[in-house]
Amino acid sequence: MTDPYTPDMPWEPLPDHSESEPAPVGAGLDRLVRHLGGASARSTAALFERWTDLVGETVAEHARPLSLRAGVLAVAVDDPAWATEIRFLEAALIVRINAELDADPVTSIQVSVRPRTGGRT
Repeated sequence: MTDPYTPDMPWEPLPDHSESEPAPVGAGLDRLVRHLGGASARSTAALFERWTDLVGETVAEHARPLSLRAGVLAVAVDDPAWATEIRFLEAALIVRINAELDADPVTSIQVSVRPRTGGRT
C-alpha cells in the first residue's frame, strides 16, 4: 500500500558540508538553488538588475527575464513579434550577457509570450 503522504519523487539529501562556524543564509540558499539546478542568487540578481543595460531599453520594454536555470535563460515577451525578435537576437544577447556578467553562463534563451496585464511585472 502506498503512503499518501509520501511523494512519488525520489529524495536526495544535500551534500554534507560540515562547518563549525555558522554560514550566511545566502550561502545556504545558493547551495540549495544550485542543487535544484538553478543559477546562483548573485547571478540571477545581477541579470535581473542589469536587464535593461544588457538588452537595451527598447527590448527591455517588451521582454523580461523570468529565470536562469542550467544555462537556460527564460524570457517572457508581451507580443509574438518580440518572441521572433528575441530568437533572432539570441546569439548576440548571449554573448553580451556572458561578457558583461561575471556569473553563471547563459547557453540558450527560451522565449514565451506572456502579455502584460495591469502594472508592469
